[in-house]
Formats: sequence, C-alpha cells, structure tokens
Amino acid sequence: MSEDNILTASGWVRGRLIHEHGKVVSIEGVPCDPASNELPYLLPGFIDLHVHGGGGKDIMEGASAFETITRTHVRFGTTSLLATTMTAPSAEISSVLKEVGEFCEQRPQGAARVLGVHLEGPYINPGKLGAQPNFAHTALMAEVEEYLALAPIRVITIAPEIAGHDALIRELSSRGVRMQIGHTLGSYEEGVAAMAAGATSFTHLYNAMSPLHHREPGIVGAALAHAKFAELIPDLLHVHPGAIRVALRSIPCLYCVTDSTAAAGMPDGEYKLGSHTVTKCLGGVRLPDGTLAGSTLTMDQALRNLVKIGLPIAEASQRLSQFPADYLGINERGRLAPGAWADCVRLDRSLTLTAVMVEGEDIDFKNA
Repeated sequence: MSEDNILTASGWVRGRLIHEHGKVVSIEGVPCDPASNELPYLLPGFIDLHVHGGGGKDIMEGASAFETITRTHVRFGTTSLLATTMTAPSAEISSVLKEVGEFCEQRPQGAARVLGVHLEGPYINPGKLGAQPNFAHTALMAEVEEYLALAPIRVITIAPEIAGHDALIRELSSRGVRMQIGHTLGSYEEGVAAMAAGATSFTHLYNAMSPLHHREPGIVGAALAHAKFAELIPDLLHVHPGAIRVALRSIPCLYCVTDSTAAAGMPDGEYKLGSHTVTKCLGGVRLPDGTLAGSTLTMDQALRNLVKIGLPIAEASQRLSQFPADYLGINERGRLAPGAWADCVRLDRSLTLTAVMVEGEDIDFKNA
C-alpha cells in the first residue's frame, strides 16, 4: 500500500491507514509537513448535512431516488449525508420520511451513508420561502411527533419569529434534534432568543434570512455575533468570498454544505426540486424568476473553493468533515483515528479526487 499525507485528529502524518471491518485500526507513520513531499492527501470523508438530490433525482421522489442520489454524491467524496426534504403537504412529507427511515437502516454497495433527515420546512416563514414551495405552516408538536416516528430527523430548519416556535425549539432541542434558524424574516433579538431556547445553527447562512444592517443586525447579525455553528454554501455563487471570510472569522465551527439538487452531477437542463421545476445553467440552479434554487455544488469542489479563497487544506477539510460530525454529536465520523469509521477520500496534489472509501469499502466511482 502506498503512503499518503494523512490528515489525522492530531495533524498530518506521512504513512498508511490500516482498517478492518469498516473501522480504522491504526495509522502508521510519522508527523510530516505535506509541503515537503509530493504524496497525495488522505482526508476524512466529506459529510454533507444538506442534500436535496443529485444524479437527476430528488429526495421528494421517494425511495426510487435514494440509491441514485447516494451513489452520485459518493463519486464526489461525500461519504455520509442528511437527506433533506422540501416544504410540501404533510402527507407527502410523511411518505418520504417513512421511506428515508427504511433506507437509513442499510447502505447499498457503492453509496454514501444516509445518517438521517434534515427537515427543511414546512416550519418556515412564507415571506422568505426562497426556492421552497408555498406549503409553509406553523409547527404543531403532534405533527412533529408523527414525523419523528417515521425517520431519524437530525436537523429541523425553523423560522423563530412565528408564534409558538420558541416552545418547539426548546422541546425538540432538549431531545437531541438540532434546531436550525432559516428561511426567516426574524429580527436579531428573535434570533438571539431562539438560540437561548436551544437553536444551535443557521441554514445556508446569509441566504433566505434577514440581512445584516448596522442598525438592524437581523438574523445574519445574530449568527455572526453569537453562533458556534452555521452551515454555508461555498459555491462562490450563493455567498461572496468576502462574506465567507467574515463568517469564518466570526463563527468558530462554520461548516459547509452543498444544498445540492437533482442537477448535481448532471448536464444543463430542467430538473425537479420538490414540486418546482428548476433550470441548471451557467453553474447555478434557478427558478423561472431567477431565484437561486439550491446548487449543483459537490463537496470536492467545495474543498477546492475554500482553498481557492485562502484556507489551508487541513482547515477546509475540517469544515467539510469534522465540524459537521461535531454538530451532529457523532464521534466516529469526520476524523481519521482508531475506532472511527474508515470513511476517507484521497486527492492528488491538484486536489482532484482519486479514491473514496466508505466504511472500509473502496468505491469504484470512476465506473459508476
């Protein structure tokens, strides 16, 4: 087995990763500076907490789409992900959640692991839908309980300014569900109050939320002033590089997501996003009125974009792997260490992906 520059929890090691039964057994080697050699990089597999689709398929299509989506994203280094729903009628959401819950119980060969669900809506502000279909409504605990019984819901996006949502944030966060502020017209004060109630992150920071103004800081201001975690789409289209750098300086564990749609990994054309038809063109995905509608970003490109704007490879990797895992409270993914899942990606010196491993399985992604 060839040597790599392996990014471990304690820094770079020149050596080999040994794994058995899907878990890392040991990392054999010596500390190194990758700048002193020309070996490839071996990084923890990417963890994407916001995935709507890929490979021409959308999560809201149900079970027939999941294998295509997970096999598409693994080709770009995503070793685990959250299946992310769209705002839709309750019956439709329930149907999809039931099928995702069943899919989470196993992992098809050659696919990424689905860790659970990110429920992005329907508990959002109808005045800040972004690309979400117009089925937003106030959260009811009875409905949420039904959803929780169908699938492992790890993250819920919620607009905190809607009456009754503060109590829901408090209750669900106490039960381990990560409550994220997003698709919101809330004020700075409402954002801070939601964090005091238990909200712990922000959905696609800057996008679909009240912006920062020096006299009205808005939800963006609440995030920049107080958040430990927030997700951000680093496709360099949703957020200007300068604004990304502001967030990097302000939010210690800012982590990156793709918010990818069915158009990810596909040519330009029309695709489904929930009940919407969206168009992929010029590297973006938009509704007919020009509104950004998710992205075509993949996690390997996210890494390259972060490095392009000045992040060291180790920090860029951390924001694509360790921090998402930390946010979910998962210790066995997002890092390369004995006892962790053998989820990793190998990249050459130009940061082109050359190999992917999920739970010890070598993925034949080039022939997928």
